[in-house]
Amino acid sequence: MKNLHIIVIIASVFLLQACVHKIVTVPAKVAYKTTKGVVKGTVAVGKAIIPGDSDSDND
Repeated sequence: MKNLHIIVIIASVFLLQACVHKIVTVPAKVAYKTTKGVVKGTVAVGKAIIPGDSDSDND
């Protein structure tokens, strides 16, 4: 009977690992995508505001 308790505990630990992995990775992915969008928007606004920052040479 004691072996059954140990097997149940070990099985539940393995099952809970998937839940913990999901809880940790989903917010990290959301934060990464949000940050990437904010940085792209900031770069676009910076390029639009800063005058004379073009690649062509108009001398």
